[in-house]
Amino acid sequence: MELKVCGMREPDNIRHLISEVAPDWMGLIFYPKSPRYVSDEKADELKGKPVKKVGVFVNESETEILRKIDQFGLSAIQLHGNKSVEFVKDLSGKTVAELWKVVSVGDEIDWESLEGYLPFVTKFLFDTATAAHGGSGKRFNWKVLETYPFDKGFLLSGGLDGESAEEVLALQQQIPQLQGVDLNSKFEDAPGVKNIEKLKNFKSLLIYKETNN
Repeated sequence: MELKVCGMREPDNIRHLISEVAPDWMGLIFYPKSPRYVSDEKADELKGKPVKKVGVFVNESETEILRKIDQFGLSAIQLHGNKSVEFVKDLSGKTVAELWKVVSVGDEIDWESLEGYLPFVTKFLFDTATAAHGGSGKRFNWKVLETYPFDKGFLLSGGLDGESAEEVLALQQQIPQLQGVDLNSKFEDAPGVKNIEKLKNFKSLLIYKETNN
């Protein structure tokens, strides 16, 4: 089970995250309306951090995405919003970074609308549909994922908290394409500042439950 911690920004907090939690992925949000927004001024101190970094973008231009990949040393791009298959196809030919397509989930998912992305994205990420494009702390109804029709893996996001580990693993038993989780607002002391103990506890519980199932 992969662990992504999103909405990171502060160097000391990031240092503790890497040394004490060691997530598989760390998300940097480049959406200016987000309270967890990461500005260009942070690039020099964040680029060399020893963790795979995911750039989170909402309807951003290709030029800006490519600039941020280089500026921050991004390993993956998380695409929120209404980017077309053609946009993602074109971007995939210009970077070796992984491309993740976010699916904002309401009452149902139109699986057919996602088929065109399959050749160009590494994984999908399912998050709760909100006007703020994530970070709401709200959870969608996971039952809509039970009809997931693709072999491609995905991450689960939206309202996950310290008590979610057992439920996540139970869902993975039903849907083995579930590769990991994306943790954010429920593990924060303030926007952009994570509670390291809560994250450590979640990871320990996840490992324990995986090992003893």
